[in-house]
Amino acid sequence: MSRQVVRSSKFRHVFGQPAKADQCYEDVRVSQTTWDSGFCAVNPKFMALICEASGGGAFLVLPLTKTGRVDKNVPTVCGHTAPVLDIAWCPHNDNVIASGSEDCMVMVWEIPDGGLTLPLREPVVTLEGHTKRVGIVAWHPTAQNVLLSAGCDNVILVWDVGTGSAVLTLGPDIHPDTIYSVDWNQNGSLLCTSCRDKRVRVIDPRKGTVTAEKERPHEGTRPVRAVFVSDGKILTTGFSRMSERQVALWDMKKLEEPLSLQELDTSSGVLLPFFDPDTNIVYLCGKGDSSIRYFEITAEAPFLHYLSMFSSKESQRGMGYMPKRGLEVNKCEIARFYKLHERKCEPIAMTVPRKSDLFQEDLYPPTAGPDAALTAEEWLGGKDAGPLLVSLKDGYVPPKSRELRVNRGLDSGRKRGTTESSAAPSTEAMSRLEEELRQLRATVQQQQKRLDELEEKITGK
Repeated sequence: MSRQVVRSSKFRHVFGQPAKADQCYEDVRVSQTTWDSGFCAVNPKFMALICEASGGGAFLVLPLTKTGRVDKNVPTVCGHTAPVLDIAWCPHNDNVIASGSEDCMVMVWEIPDGGLTLPLREPVVTLEGHTKRVGIVAWHPTAQNVLLSAGCDNVILVWDVGTGSAVLTLGPDIHPDTIYSVDWNQNGSLLCTSCRDKRVRVIDPRKGTVTAEKERPHEGTRPVRAVFVSDGKILTTGFSRMSERQVALWDMKKLEEPLSLQELDTSSGVLLPFFDPDTNIVYLCGKGDSSIRYFEITAEAPFLHYLSMFSSKESQRGMGYMPKRGLEVNKCEIARFYKLHERKCEPIAMTVPRKSDLFQEDLYPPTAGPDAALTAEEWLGGKDAGPLLVSLKDGYVPPKSRELRVNRGLDSGRKRGTTESSAAPSTEAMSRLEEELRQLRATVQQQQKRLDELEEKITGK
């Protein structure tokens, strides 16, 4: 009789703990838009979520500590003219957030410490280049002011936010159909994309070449998601031919067969993967699900090990993932999610049970800090660097508000702007203002003419 040996892992007993009611964000109107993004972005200072807005697109930004019931008149970031589809905080400046929208625009905003006191309508930079809606925005992990956007025009643009210009373009010759997901690797030298043409590609964005490609990683027709994980591996989520949800792990150098392929269930929601490089744990959150599954990735077969599942009663409309430097290390918290309900945002802490209150060095290796390792010019020139690491031993204290590093023209324009952290109007905004002024002048002239006619009639009598 053989005894089954249980694999040893310090993460076997990780459990999820939802926050108490007073630590949630109540009465928020989460967007009803049909789009497979997380709809939520968090960092150590702020929580942002895409909300319902009449006559345009908006998202809500709240300081992390401002929990409880949210006032229905709370100011929002509302500069887009169509629904917002994706938002992402800058990893090197906790006050800067990017948004992509159905209005084909990418906008970069600066949020003042303490949050908004007035609606924010003017972005620091407006990035115009897409011809169809923009569904994905992703900051470069190590280079300052480098932002990626992907649109339904099947184009990926890489922007230098400091100059407001597109510095790299990956056109429809690389992706002939809708782009489902884009992910940077840890040092930002490669991209991993999934596309409606049922292919996963590894791309060198500076050369504009596909370095590896896998056709049909999952047999089903539903969308596939792909992310880089440790040691040159890629993790994909998708569907089988029988519409069963799957997760697979691939070696980037040998994409013929997966290292591991597991079937999960028959739900219809797309699984959004979140990978933690410090613990090698990947979390799978499905839109419409009421659970979060998590797996550990190891260097030995079978490579992908199921750990456990956090379940709750209510389904999730979206999910935000806190960077490691925003966690409570004294409580052995290794991940925190912000689960969007229909009218609520609920933090969920993933914790390793430990008896000691001391800092657990094995759970918290040095992690990516808030400083950029490269400038945009260095990265575009071919230089690569991993993230600059910080220790969490004494806890992480968010730095005070940083200036968004832009070139002199943009910087001086921004300083001339209002105290609402808004920039000087963009070229398009100036055109709109001039048109509005012209119409007002025409209206005033007509009114003056009418006034003169009435005065003539009265005096004539």
